[in-house]
Formats: sequence, structure tokens, C-alpha cells
Amino acid sequence: MPAKPPKLIAIDHDDYHAEHVGKTADGRQFFLTTPFEPALNGSAGREFLALFLFDRKGALLEARIEDLGTRATLDETRAAALRDQWLASLGTLRHGRIRVAPFAVERFGTQFGLIARAPEDEDDEWVVELQPGNFMAFMEPWDSGEYET
Repeated sequence: MPAKPPKLIAIDHDDYHAEHVGKTADGRQFFLTTPFEPALNGSAGREFLALFLFDRKGALLEARIEDLGTRATLDETRAAALRDQWLASLGTLRHGRIRVAPFAVERFGTQFGLIARAPEDEDDEWVVELQPGNFMAFMEPWDSGEYET
């Protein structure tokens, strides 16, 4: 069992949850994603757009997060326009693998980020989850670039 969380995890570009992953012309790394709070126990849930920018070494530089409202009231045209605007603001992009450090930021009373979770017992291992929503989970080997949904 690993004694501590990973310093960096790799995320490979794909056509699913990691569609908007790569590097800018100046070497920053980016990850644009759509985290969410699920609609549970009478809660309507929330939809978000998040752009995480990292330096060349994988440290978080900036977290842009927009609350898009509930899934029932989500304006998909507005969400797509904001996504395109944020990506265009980064300039020339190269989609591909990034290596970034786990991190957490709080916005709208919710924790966002690639959050490292400690093992709950001796048979478990560290996991890094994309929150909120936990729709991407990374496990060893940390340099595989692969995730579970």
C-alpha cells in the first residue's frame, strides 16, 4: 500500500471526459471539464464548467469555475459558448497528455479539483478523484494517463 498520495498524475487526452486536455503555446497545461453535483435526496443538483490551468511542472495556477445552474435549467448553448470562449482565450492549443498535481479549491460552497483520497483500510490504495461528481478516478500507476468512470 502506498504511504502517501501521488505528487503528479498523468491525464491522457481522449474523446470522452478528457477531451479538453493539453498544453498552451507558452507551455501551460490545461484541463477543461464539466463537474457536477448530482441531484440526490431532493436536491436539484448543479452543473458547472471548470477550466484548470497548471504551470509546466503541474502546479495549479488558476481555476475558472462557472455555475451553470441545475441540469433541468441548463442552457446548453450558453455553456458551449462559454467553453469555446475559455478555450479560445488560451490561444493556440495542443491536445495531449498532461501531468498535474492533485489540488482542491472551494467555490460556491463546493470543493473542486483532483482530490487525493487516502486509503480507508489496509487493502485500499490512494485514489485521485475529479470532484464534484467523481466522474474520473485515477489510481496507480500514476503515469498511466488512464482513469475510471
